[in-house]
Amino acid sequence: MFSFVVKRVGFLKDLPLFAIIFDSLMRFWMFLTKPELLDWIDDLEENVTQMPETTIGIHKYGGIGFNYMGKEFAHVHSNGLLDVLLNTELKNSLMTEGKIKDHHVFKNSGWISFYLQNKQDLDYACILLDKAYDRAKQKHNSIQLDAI
Repeated sequence: MFSFVVKRVGFLKDLPLFAIIFDSLMRFWMFLTKPELLDWIDDLEENVTQMPETTIGIHKYGGIGFNYMGKEFAHVHSNGLLDVLLNTELKNSLMTEGKIKDHHVFKNSGWISFYLQNKQDLDYACILLDKAYDRAKQKHNSIQLDAI
């Protein structure tokens, strides 16, 4: 259903609060059908809060956004879809493993999508978040050095 909504009525995401309400409904559905997924999402949040200079908040298109120094580096939707910003070289390298896919909307970018489908996927999701965090930190530091 998520894919259908994104492909067919994705324009609705620009309506105020629509994406957040839709994600809240997905979260309720997951609570009823796959409650362990919500625990895995909580584990991802806990992992990110251990990273220095990170914040967590509501993502503008629903779900939970992960930020480093105010810049988003990943977000997770309530259906277990983790979207992570990598550089294109790392993205292409990881895609050869077959575990990740192009981002469900921004295919020609550094964004990737990964579905949490079982408990074992949590470890790989944490690795992806670590890579994205390292990239965000490195990019932030290089911008700071350029400003000097």
